[in-house]
Amino acid sequence: MLAQLSIRDIVLIERLDLAFESGLSVLTGETGAGKSILLDSLSLALGGRGDGSLVRHGTERGQVTAVFDVPGNHRARALLRDNGIDDDGDLIFRRQQSADGRTKAYVNDQPVSVQLMRQAGQLLVEIHGQHDDRALVDTDAHRLLLDAFGGLSEAAADVGTLYHQWKEAERTLRRHREKVEAAAREADYLRSSVEELETLSPQDGEEDALAETRARMMKAERIAGDINEASEFLNGNASPVPLIAALVRRLERKSHEAPGLLEETVEFLDQALNQLSDAQRAVDEALRKTEYDPKELERTEERLFALRAAARKYSVPVTGLPALAAKMIADLADLDAGEEKLVQLQARLVETRAAYEISARSLSEKRHHAADALAAAVMAELPALKLERARFTVEITTDPDGGAEEGIDTVEFHVQTNPGTRRGPIMKVASGGELSRFLLALKVALADRGSAPTLVFDEIDTGVGGAVADAIGQRLKRLSATVQVLSVTHAPQVAARAATHLLISKGPVEGSETVATRVARMDDGARTEEIARMLAGASVTDEARAAAARLLSGGV
Repeated sequence: MLAQLSIRDIVLIERLDLAFESGLSVLTGETGAGKSILLDSLSLALGGRGDGSLVRHGTERGQVTAVFDVPGNHRARALLRDNGIDDDGDLIFRRQQSADGRTKAYVNDQPVSVQLMRQAGQLLVEIHGQHDDRALVDTDAHRLLLDAFGGLSEAAADVGTLYHQWKEAERTLRRHREKVEAAAREADYLRSSVEELETLSPQDGEEDALAETRARMMKAERIAGDINEASEFLNGNASPVPLIAALVRRLERKSHEAPGLLEETVEFLDQALNQLSDAQRAVDEALRKTEYDPKELERTEERLFALRAAARKYSVPVTGLPALAAKMIADLADLDAGEEKLVQLQARLVETRAAYEISARSLSEKRHHAADALAAAVMAELPALKLERARFTVEITTDPDGGAEEGIDTVEFHVQTNPGTRRGPIMKVASGGELSRFLLALKVALADRGSAPTLVFDEIDTGVGGAVADAIGQRLKRLSATVQVLSVTHAPQVAARAATHLLISKGPVEGSETVATRVARMDDGARTEEIARMLAGASVTDEARAAAARLLSGGV
């Protein structure tokens, strides 16, 4: 139910906080007091069309916040959860409207699209009036109301699931048939390509490994000559090592003949021999590391070039060759086993379609039974609403070959407002006032089925009075036992049946010439006076007060 409505800077409302209770609440007031502003504000908070003209003059933006208290399993909560919105606690809808026309929408303080806000809002509140009977405009809504009345919503959802399975089977069969036909047209090319790729057998990451090996071997080839030359110099016939060693031996023999003269020279020559020996070992190690097999380099290059040639041929990177090979093998397998799989998919299509048709026919039969019961329930409400000469029927057109997600039925409400007149679709035949009463009869017949938890009726009693207005009041009261009902009314008979009575008035703001809309919750004394005003007009008489008291006490 709608628990609270807070309005800031919308049209004539500067600041307004309203708390609502369950049951029937009425909003009354003189024409032009601002009742429509409240409904426009509520509609804005539910994702309705925004308009910069709604912002109070002299301010940059307005804001409306609606707080809802609904059960944890309500469909609006599921919708919000599916869209990543936290739904713990109350549901808080907040809409900001800027004077430049821009709007922002929030649910539980999380930004949302206006479309999502509208979808969730439609699950929480229905607003109906003489010129806004949305429940009667769309024939899809007629079907949903019939399913709700007959307890068929779950069965209809099952039919929808079977329909999607059937259509998915159709799409799968079509895609596979197209795939097999395309493969058949390219069979020779496909077989030769698979043979080539299977022979090549490309591996993931192979190109990088081959390129790295090739680069290393080519680098070794380039520097191997210099290393060999150094090795030949240090270890070959021209090596200075034997000459230096012989020279050291001679000098060592001579050093005894001239002490203190040659010892330092011999020491340096010994160090030179040691360094040359270390150089020989280092060159030998370098030669070992640069050893490579020219045939291996040739094999590596041939493999790398073959992979790259295949990549160019099939217009994919080398890294894509394994996946291409797998795809071509799968395509060839589909071609080879295509007929068998086609038979399986065709059987699946027949199976899913048959399941849908059985379920849709069963749902259709139940809808026809529910249609008679709904029509009877609505007809029972019409006499008291001064529509005793009218007839209400639920027309179902069944097309067994025209399956859709909602089944094989088209549902439409038809009426005949007077004997001898033509029967036809309710939106084309009934007048505005009649539409409102038909809608009320429907809502009473449906009770808590197929309705949002909050119903708002905007002056549906316009143009009626006396017994009809009283009948409308009775039915709104009955409805309020199962859902929250808010009614904007000019009928004292309706206002007298409310559990909560809110008076809407307009007047100047204290100390200013600005006019503002006010809303006050009335006690019993104030209610008597307001209902007397509704009965008598501008001059409230004692007789009007007495009549108001009788209405409030349930008298006539």
